[in-house]
Amino acid sequence: MLNQVLNNRDGRRVAVIVNDMSEVNIDAELVEKGGAELSRTEEKLVEMSNGCICCTLRDDLLAEVSRLAKEGRFDYLLIESTGISEPIPVAQTFTFEDENGVSLSHISRLDTMVTVVDAANFLHDYKQAEALQERGESLGEEDQRTVTDLLIDQIEFADVIVLNKLDLVNEKQAEEVEAIIKALNPGAQIIPTSHSKVPLDRVLDTKLFDYQKAESSAGWIKELQGEHTPETEEYGISSFTYRSSKPFDAEKFYAFVSNKEKWEGILRSKGFFWVSADHKCAYEWAQAGGVSNVSPAGIWYDAVEDKEALQIPEEQRPENRPDWDENYGDRMQLLVFIGQSMDEDAIRAELDACHYVHDVENLDMDSWNGLENPFPVLDTEIEEQE
Repeated sequence: MLNQVLNNRDGRRVAVIVNDMSEVNIDAELVEKGGAELSRTEEKLVEMSNGCICCTLRDDLLAEVSRLAKEGRFDYLLIESTGISEPIPVAQTFTFEDENGVSLSHISRLDTMVTVVDAANFLHDYKQAEALQERGESLGEEDQRTVTDLLIDQIEFADVIVLNKLDLVNEKQAEEVEAIIKALNPGAQIIPTSHSKVPLDRVLDTKLFDYQKAESSAGWIKELQGEHTPETEEYGISSFTYRSSKPFDAEKFYAFVSNKEKWEGILRSKGFFWVSADHKCAYEWAQAGGVSNVSPAGIWYDAVEDKEALQIPEEQRPENRPDWDENYGDRMQLLVFIGQSMDEDAIRAELDACHYVHDVENLDMDSWNGLENPFPVLDTEIEEQE
C-alpha cells in the first residue's frame, strides 16, 4: 500500500516515515525498489530503525516530524509503524509533549489510522495464537504478546481497514473474512482490494480519526451498548451480552474458560466477572481467537470500606444506579461474546452452571474467603512513597 501511495500521488506532496524493528530496514528497501523516485525534492523518505514508534523512538519521531513540517514542502505524512506496534500508543505519540512542551499536535493532525489485513491468512493467524517470539518479531524476552493480540488491537482501533490479497481467496471466503472484521470493528471503513490498490482519498485526508470514537469502536463495546451488526448474520456471526449478579464458583469458571472445546466459534469476548473466593476483586476477562487472559482490574465499589474517600458525587454513586443488587452491590458478571456459529443458549447454560451454589440466607461473603481460587490475586498493598 505504501508503494501505491508513492506511485499514484496525483500531485500530492507526500513524506513517508518507515519504522522497522530489524537492523536492515527491508520495508524501506522495498519502497525504494517500488519505482518511487524518492530523491526528488517534493518527497522525503525517513528511515527509523531499531525501535517502535510508540516507545523507544518517540523523541526521534517528534524531531523528524517537526523537521519535515518546518520544511513546508509536504502536504501529507504517511507513517508506516512496525507491524508489532500497538496502535493506541502510536496515536498517543501525537499528544506526547517533550521536556520543552513541544507536541506533534502543534504541527500536525492525526488524520487516519489504517491497517492492512491479509485476507488469505487472517483467520489462520487469528486462531493460532502464535507467540511473537516464535516469529522472531518480539520487543524482547519479556514481550509475551501473540500475533492474535496485535491483530485484534490493530483492527479494533482502525478507521480504515484494507482487506487485501482478495486474489488469493474465493468470493465466499472474502465475504466471510469481511463479515468477521465488520463484527470486530463495526465502524471502520473496509476497502476490499488486491495488491493494496486503494484510491488515495480513502486513506489520505479523510478526517476520520477521533480518539474518543476510536477507543469505543470495538465490536464488543458496541454490543455492550446494545448496537448490533445484523448484516453479518448471513455468515453465522452473532453477538450477545451475558449479565448476572450471582458470583461464579472460581474453580468451575476456571475449568470453563480453560476448556478450549467450549470456545469453538467464539472469535472475541471481553468483560468483567467476580468469584465467591474473592468477592472484593473485579476480574477483567479478554479473549481473541486462541488467546485469553484474566487479570485483577480493581476492587468493587461495594467492597470499599471507606467509600467517602472516593469522593463520588451522590448522583453517580453505584448504589443509586438501577443495576445495584441488594445482596451483591455493584458486583456483576458482564461478558460480551462475538462469534461465528456460536450456540448462545449452550454458552449461557454453561455460564449459569458456573454460579457458586450456597445457602441463600447466608450472605456473609467474608466466610467464602477460604474457597479455592485459581485466578490471580489482587495486590492491594500500597507501596510507601519516598
